[in-house]
Amino acid sequence: MNAPQDDLTPLFHDTIRRFLEQEVVPYYQAWEEAGEMPRSLWQKLGEAGLLGIDLPDELGGSGADFAIVQLALEEISRQGFGGLASAYNIHANIVMPYLLHIGTPAQRERWLPAMASGETIGAIAMTEPGAGSDLAAMKTRASRTESGWRLDGSKLFITNGQVADLVIVCAKTDPSAGARGVSLFLVDTTLAGFSRGQPIKKIGQHASDTAELFFDDLRLPEEALLGEAGAGFAYLMQELPRERLGVAAQALGAMEGALALTLDYVRERRAFGRAIGEFQNTRFTLAEVRAQIDMGRAYFEQCVAKYRQGEMNGTDAAILKLQLSEMQCRTIDACLQLFGGYGYTREYPISRFYLDARVQTLYAGTSEIMKEVIARSLLGKSDAA
Repeated sequence: MNAPQDDLTPLFHDTIRRFLEQEVVPYYQAWEEAGEMPRSLWQKLGEAGLLGIDLPDELGGSGADFAIVQLALEEISRQGFGGLASAYNIHANIVMPYLLHIGTPAQRERWLPAMASGETIGAIAMTEPGAGSDLAAMKTRASRTESGWRLDGSKLFITNGQVADLVIVCAKTDPSAGARGVSLFLVDTTLAGFSRGQPIKKIGQHASDTAELFFDDLRLPEEALLGEAGAGFAYLMQELPRERLGVAAQALGAMEGALALTLDYVRERRAFGRAIGEFQNTRFTLAEVRAQIDMGRAYFEQCVAKYRQGEMNGTDAAILKLQLSEMQCRTIDACLQLFGGYGYTREYPISRFYLDARVQTLYAGTSEIMKEVIARSLLGKSDAA
C-alpha cells in the first residue's frame, strides 16, 4: 500500500498473520458452527495491538497509518474468515473512527481505550426493518427530555449486535427536516429500554453475529449525542468512504485467498489423465481472475492514497464498493466452478469463500444504491430517486 516513510506495515502484517495462525485457525470452524465468536477473542486482539492500530497513543492505540487497518481486514479475509473480517470492520474501521473524528474529548476517553483493549465491543445501527438503504425513511425517533433524550424504535441486520456494549444509533430528531433531521447517539447497551432479538440466521459469515435491536423508552443523557443534533446524515456521508474502503479490502483479501486455494486444487486434481490446470478453460479462467484482482487493487490503492490526503469522495467510494464487491462474487464463483462438485461441499473451504462473499454487495449500501450515487455525480438526482 502507499504508506508514509515510517512504514510499520511489515511488522503489523507479521503480527496479524501470527495472531490468526495461533488464535483463529484452530477454532474458526467451531465458531462458524456456533454462530458466534468468544468475547475473549476481542480481548486477545486488543492485547496484540490490533484493535487500535491507527488510534492515537493516548487513547490506547498504536498511532500507525489507517491503511494498516485495511491490511488487517485483507489478511483476515484472505485466510477465509469472512465473518471475523466483517465484525472487525465494524468495530475497528467504522465505530472507532466515528468516535475519534466526531466525539468530544470526554466521549473519546470514555469509550476508545476500552474498545482498543477489546473490553468494549462496538456496533453501528442504521438499517431498519422497513427502510433498508433508505435512511430518510427511518422510523427510529429521538426526542428531547429535561435530562437528555428519549429513544424509541428498532434496527435490523446489525453486525456485532448480539455482543455490542456500545452502539452508534442513527435516529430522527426532527422528522420534518429530512436529511437535516437525523442525529447520531452513543447507546450504552446496559441501559434500561435496550433489548436484542434472537440471532439472525444467515447463509454465510456464520461466525459474525447479526441482530435486531430494540429501543423502548430508552433514556439517554445529553452527552450521548454524537456530534451536533441534525448533522447525522452529514457525518454518515463523511465516514462512509472509510467503511467502503474496508469492504473493498475484504473483497481483495477474499479474492486472493480463493485464487490461492484454486491454484493448489487445479495443480493436484486430475481429469482425463492430466491435471485440470493444464486445460485451456482452467488457465484462461484463472488468468481472468488474476487480471481482475490486479485491476481492482490498482483502484483500491488510488482510493487509499486519496483518503489519506482527505480527497476521497462519495463517488470514489461508491465506484470502489460496487466494483470490488461484485468482482468478489464473480471471481469466487468462477473459482468454485473449477472445483466441480467438491466446491459445493463444506469439506472444501472454497464453499465458505463463496457464501461469505454474497453479503458484500448488500451491506454498506447495495450495488443498486452505489449505481445511483455514481449516476447522481453524472446526471444529478432523478425525479424517481
